[in-house]
Amino acid sequence: MKYDVIVIGGGIAGVTASIYLKRAMKKVLLIESKQIGGEILKADKVENYPALKEVKGYELGLNMSEQLKSLDIEVINELVTSIDGSDNNFIINNKYECKKVIIATGTSSNRLGLLNEDKFIGKGISFCATCDGNFFKGKDVAVIGGGNTALDSAIYLSNIVNKVYLIHRRDEFRGEESKVNIINNKDNIEVLFNTTVKELKGNDFIESIVLNNDQEINVSGVFVCIGHVPNSSIFNGSKDEGKYIITDSNYETSIEGIYAIGDVIVKEVRQLTTAASDGTIAATNILKKL
Repeated sequence: MKYDVIVIGGGIAGVTASIYLKRAMKKVLLIESKQIGGEILKADKVENYPALKEVKGYELGLNMSEQLKSLDIEVINELVTSIDGSDNNFIINNKYECKKVIIATGTSSNRLGLLNEDKFIGKGISFCATCDGNFFKGKDVAVIGGGNTALDSAIYLSNIVNKVYLIHRRDEFRGEESKVNIINNKDNIEVLFNTTVKELKGNDFIESIVLNNDQEINVSGVFVCIGHVPNSSIFNGSKDEGKYIITDSNYETSIEGIYAIGDVIVKEVRQLTTAASDGTIAATNILKKL
């Protein structure tokens, strides 16, 4: 069986593209290695998605899965390890044939590598301050990292929470000087250089962290900002230095017929709404070529 389009990745971007293609009466296969929803499944609550005042991450993923079923979109649970072929004749994993491919595999957040870390994801640990900051209004939190993402997160959170502990393993930040100046002028941001977190404590939610000097700090949230790794190893076309896939304005990659969308591509803003936009635009442009 030859599909019109195979979408690799079942997050917001991939699901959106699949919906648009299916509604245009195209034969679509969606391949997801884990669960429909992607990284959003780890979020305790989502409050920045239009029309949904508040929804738990797993509920959003479940709704997405139900929508795919209602549209009779074929979904296969499988890890994609290879994409072969050329325009209008691609083979995925040496068995699924299609005319066009959409890569929507997202990124994986770098972890701290601590005991109980997975237990606290969505229950104190977050990888996105703009997504989850409001859940910690008036509380004390820690931001871990020293690049622009960590600095931006600390600044953003300082306007919401009671206090921010900005923890960096080195003796100076890697982020922009202008951001560092803002940090230095914030009364409720305490910078801890040459410091790492060695232990997470709490029952159902994080209650405190233990630093490498054995100091224990009470915090309700820990924002991990030590980078992401794009899940782009299956793609052999053009990527930037960080291995993010490079696309044109239509989301087509350097390999004709292969498109990429969502967090796996080079872009400035990585949010649910921009992922949905990517999926819409890529699907619309593919439809013009099918």
